[in-house]
Amino acid sequence: MSIYISGSVAFDRIMTFPGQFSDHILPDKLHILNVCFLVDGLTEKFGGTAGNIAYTLSLLGRKPTVIATCGRDFGPYEKHMRKHGLPLDGIRVIDEELTAGAYITTDKKDNQITGFNPGAMKHSADFKVDPVRVKDTWAICSPGNMNDMLGLPQRYKEIGVPYIFDPGQQITAIDGKDMAKAITGAAILIANDYEMEMIRKNTGLTMAEVRERAETVIVTLGEKGSVIYSGDGETEVPSAPAKTVLDPTGAGDAYRAGLLYGLTEGQDMDTSCRIGAVCAAYCVEQHGTQEHSFDLAGCKERYGKAFGTTW
Repeated sequence: MSIYISGSVAFDRIMTFPGQFSDHILPDKLHILNVCFLVDGLTEKFGGTAGNIAYTLSLLGRKPTVIATCGRDFGPYEKHMRKHGLPLDGIRVIDEELTAGAYITTDKKDNQITGFNPGAMKHSADFKVDPVRVKDTWAICSPGNMNDMLGLPQRYKEIGVPYIFDPGQQITAIDGKDMAKAITGAAILIANDYEMEMIRKNTGLTMAEVRERAETVIVTLGEKGSVIYSGDGETEVPSAPAKTVLDPTGAGDAYRAGLLYGLTEGQDMDTSCRIGAVCAAYCVEQHGTQEHSFDLAGCKERYGKAFGTTW
């Protein structure tokens, strides 16, 4: 079984400001805002939607193909991917660019200021999906290069690959008609509850019309679990208990990895979403999107404890 994951590969550069942003911003001077925050330090972590999903899938024993563009500073990330057995044939390196990077500063009240440099992500990965190799294949189109996000769904429909459309942070950047076209024929449309409202607003579609275009719609609700909308109606999926919640960033990507793992194992949608919930619980217990670690046996054991059954 093959898995294609398109989206972003990025470095997350995280800084902590020991004070409060609000103490340094004068409301009556916002028109000439000029502030500097002295941070305690900087940590660099591996991130990006495609990178995050692929990482968690590697913990489950899968080696998906990541379809993304990276820059001349890709070296450390490349080493990281090789360490986890992830193939590199879907990575296109743009020597004139830097790999996409998120620069996140958090104050002591957990307020955040983030700057994102798309860098190499401005370029398409130009990956050619071989129709000869698509038997027993799943794909996910997650936030990344716009041409890939809109072009790959069309390609998957042409060659018969079931795909998950996951527009996420790029919803507002995609034209409504293009969004509706990408949703149409998707095996799954996935988004959190806020993103789903943005999708409806962007496309002008009602929830009923969205459900008519995708075979299945999954709406994630954080700690409240998720809901599956399909021809069988609505199915509520509980979350898996987390031992502690240190950082929710990346939980959605971990969920998607578990979902993909379940589907490629032939599990039904409900079971696959529950596997996703367990993977998300592992993620939120660590700072960073690729800092959690587990193996398949441990995941199965935790699934049993969370849901009182096995898969």
